[in-house]
Amino acid sequence: MKYIFLIASFNALFFTVLLAQKKGKALHDKILIYWLLYLGFYTGIYGLSAPQLFTNYPLLSAAFISLLLLHGPFLYLYIRALIIQSYRIEPADYFHFIPFVLFNLFLAGVSFFPETAVKIRLDHLEGEHGSSALFNFFLVLTALSGPVYFGLSLALFKKLDINIFNNFSSIENIDLGWLRNLVYTFGAVWTILMAAAALHHIFHLFSWNFCTNGLSLSLSVFIILIGYFGLKQKEIFSGFEKDQFVTESSSVEKYAGSTLKETDAEAYAEKLKIYMAEKKPYLNPDLTLPQLAGELSIPSHYLSQVINKNLGQNFFDFINHYRIEEVKSKIIHPGYQKYSVLGIAFEAGFNSKSAFNRVFKNITGQTPTQFKKQQTG
Repeated sequence: MKYIFLIASFNALFFTVLLAQKKGKALHDKILIYWLLYLGFYTGIYGLSAPQLFTNYPLLSAAFISLLLLHGPFLYLYIRALIIQSYRIEPADYFHFIPFVLFNLFLAGVSFFPETAVKIRLDHLEGEHGSSALFNFFLVLTALSGPVYFGLSLALFKKLDINIFNNFSSIENIDLGWLRNLVYTFGAVWTILMAAAALHHIFHLFSWNFCTNGLSLSLSVFIILIGYFGLKQKEIFSGFEKDQFVTESSSVEKYAGSTLKETDAEAYAEKLKIYMAEKKPYLNPDLTLPQLAGELSIPSHYLSQVINKNLGQNFFDFINHYRIEEVKSKIIHPGYQKYSVLGIAFEAGFNSKSAFNRVFKNITGQTPTQFKKQQTG
């Protein structure tokens, strides 16, 4: 297993070098570089010295465990940098690293008091000395850090979904499915292993090797996946100004304080309907809310309000309803009988088969094939 950790450490450094050479690095790329350096350092040191570290250097091994407090903040900041338009690291973001700093300040202070330091052990190989209450507190804090930050990350994904459906007509390549699956999977694994480690230390349950090897092994797999997919990940909101995107909830209650008059909103809604019927902007598979707002000469936030409140839909559903109607009309049109349904879908503005099938079923309650058979008899 030692070689697995060393291979993971090498991979982390390898992906770091590739990211460092990437042109036009975004903030999320820079965060990932530091994150991979940390993960590479952690798994490499563990692979080289785990048995001796936990047995012969109890304070140093505790400091090594404190590094796990960094994993959650890195994950959280990485996702924030991906999903928030023009996000920048602010002084408040450094507060996420305070538990790590406090843990190590505690260990540094304990080193001057041998009678307390002797109680700082993780492996229990030399008998029970009566664990320090503050040390146990930091261990529990470390165990809770993973689940807490995984939960915060899932909340960020919810915010991303709102932003996507309010601004984009297609979600391919921007829904971060790979990162969602990574967070779900490793969130569960990490939580179980951290709970096992905490139970081992406090109640002497489970094997210490099971806890530490499991955590390091999960980090090893995580390195390969986050490095590979993170290297390919592009900015979601690249090419648009910050004030072009609507980032609030699509709930109509948010418009209570809007400066848009109802008469103007109705006029905008009518203008939008006419434009959709005549110009058919939905045929553009990459259509976004800012693009459509620019074509209509309507501010993005006003157009979003009109679609959400006056028309009762988010931008994604609004555009794709037009696309589905376009597909349905051509399926039953005699001039398109030789066309495949998928070919018609691509002409209507869809850019993938899976997206088309999913949206068609959600809107009509039927698959495209079922609809065609029903209409053609």
